[in-house]
Amino acid sequence: MSGNVWIYIGVMAVVSYLIRVLPLLLMRKQIKNTFIKSFLYYVPYVTLSVMTFPAIMDATASPYAGIAALIIGIVMAYCKRSLLQVAVTCCAVVFILELFLV
Repeated sequence: MSGNVWIYIGVMAVVSYLIRVLPLLLMRKQIKNTFIKSFLYYVPYVTLSVMTFPAIMDATASPYAGIAALIIGIVMAYCKRSLLQVAVTCCAVVFILELFLV
């Protein structure tokens, strides 16, 4: 490996460390601002959505199968189905649609 790779790894490690340590050092009191609290509450959900949505579109051979599974999954989740039911149904939808579309 060249020397630049080690510099990149070091910078990445320092940045990752600072992102985790700085909030602990700078904010010692409880957060009372409702906007900041609600922002921090939704960050994990937004991050998961941003990582999952492109994977839904790229994981299938046909984007139409991914879109159909996404819509059916949203409807089932809205109807309060379990995560297992939603996942199995979405997989079945993709499987059936790809049999006919591809």
